[in-house]
Amino acid sequence: MVATLLCLLAASVLFVSLSRRLGFGSIVGYLVAGVLIGPSGLRLVSDVKDIAEISEFGVLMLLFLIGLELRPQRIWVMRRAVFGLGTAQVVVTGLALAGGAWLMGMGGPAALIVGLGLALSSTAIVLPMLSERELLSSAAGRDAFAVLLLQDVASVPLIALVPFLAGAGAHDAPQLLDMAKGIGAVAVILLGGRFLVRPLFRVIGGAKTPEVFTATALLVVVGAAALAHYAGLPMSLGAFAAGVVLSESEYRHELEADIQPFEGLLLGFFFTSVGMSANLALAVAEPVAIVSGAIGLIAVKALVAYGLARLRKQPPRTAIRFALAIPQGSEFAFVLFGAALAAGALSKGAVDRVTLMIAVSMLASPVLFALSERWLIPWIVARKARPYDTAEDAKAAPVVICGFGRVGQIVGRILTARQIAYNALDPDPDNIEVIRRFGHKVYYGDPSRLDLLRAVGAGEAKLLVVTLGDVAQNMKVVETARRAFPDLQIIARNRRHAHLLMDQGVETIVRETFFSSLRLSELALLSLGMNPDEAKRTVQVFRERDEQSLIDSHGMYKDEKQMIQTAAQVIEELKSLYEADKKT
Repeated sequence: MVATLLCLLAASVLFVSLSRRLGFGSIVGYLVAGVLIGPSGLRLVSDVKDIAEISEFGVLMLLFLIGLELRPQRIWVMRRAVFGLGTAQVVVTGLALAGGAWLMGMGGPAALIVGLGLALSSTAIVLPMLSERELLSSAAGRDAFAVLLLQDVASVPLIALVPFLAGAGAHDAPQLLDMAKGIGAVAVILLGGRFLVRPLFRVIGGAKTPEVFTATALLVVVGAAALAHYAGLPMSLGAFAAGVVLSESEYRHELEADIQPFEGLLLGFFFTSVGMSANLALAVAEPVAIVSGAIGLIAVKALVAYGLARLRKQPPRTAIRFALAIPQGSEFAFVLFGAALAAGALSKGAVDRVTLMIAVSMLASPVLFALSERWLIPWIVARKARPYDTAEDAKAAPVVICGFGRVGQIVGRILTARQIAYNALDPDPDNIEVIRRFGHKVYYGDPSRLDLLRAVGAGEAKLLVVTLGDVAQNMKVVETARRAFPDLQIIARNRRHAHLLMDQGVETIVRETFFSSLRLSELALLSLGMNPDEAKRTVQVFRERDEQSLIDSHGMYKDEKQMIQTAAQVIEELKSLYEADKKT
């Protein structure tokens, strides 16, 4: 067992690091590692079944964490995407793939099982893949999450339908008994989570024993999964239901922090086991059939998803991201096809082939998504810029604004109200499309490019206002402008990099949340009964001392120890100033 664990960890570290360095994400690394060390590769690991059973807990924990995030209010907000887009994706994709399977010679029930099973996508692949690129909060990420949620819920009735499609009697007592057991198990999880688990966590939390709290969290996940399994339901449904029940509890954040470390490692082992279980002998014997089947699967799912996204009036970039996020097969399909094999609805050969196609699609999907993010999405962004979005015809103005998001727009509106002309540059064409509807003229382009800065008149302008949200982009614009236009006055929006701007000679810096925080503090003091003049004076003294401290600490900002000491000194000085004010 030690040797097996050593191989798993070594292969994961090596190939995941390499895959991430190449820009393909961690999942491809896990899959490749599994193929190489498994029975079809170097045969360093042979007990694939045991590893797969253990690593499946990673999927359970992922579903539990998804449930924790899925509060009822969020479901209500996402209801159209979940039940509209999600249902459409499963039905349209399932029927299209079922039609393809039927044309390949499968019988009607078998083709329907295969089509609906292949319509599902991998939650365990898509969510980490989007999270790594910070796309979960994007429109494409929200749509993908909604579809995955619907698929996870739909997997339960799909598995329940297998015996019926295999020819079992629809009114047999065993079938009704199984259905009753399933409903009872879900009811026990929901009621138990509400009336038993919360008081249990309250007792455990009061005992101040973190390791026991963690063990209790794992017990809840495994217990709910086991209860669902004994009732004939997917274990993942039990874990998901437990998460949903606890999503409104006061322990949600601590549960999430305790479960995530186990989820990440075990989920990695799950994908390694998928790679190890790949039947390379079948792939060698029928390479054309397997590869063409995987390509067909990815193509059909991506085309359907793209079409549905465009019907929702999503822009091409969002539709492509959504389409390339969910074209792979699902880990739940393995469970569905296993049930179909046991019920006699599918043959062993058919299950082996579709399983291998799913594995290939799982391997190819993150690569395709990474390539699209590197080449296709930037190309679409560049093509979307219309001729009038370019800066070539811009007339000189006293002010140039780089970045026209929420901060830049406020600056532009105030300048417009005072009849002060400005030229604005923004690198996001979608943002420009929205802004132009409100009558603002914004030019498309990367503000860090010297030729674009010259085109919008930075050489003749009096002032450059840099309001991009990204720290690296902001610094790049400032560095370019400082070198090319040394006499140009620069005002920059700060986001945790004031001292870096000072290094470039920028003297006027607006810290992004500073003034709103001061106003919030003043309101807090007023709410606590402080005299309005005293509250205003308190905030004013803090503002002046903090701004001076920012300047004084410029020469030492890389010395963390000195910065901590300086911050403590500032607090003591403020206390003395406030005490002196009380005496006057």
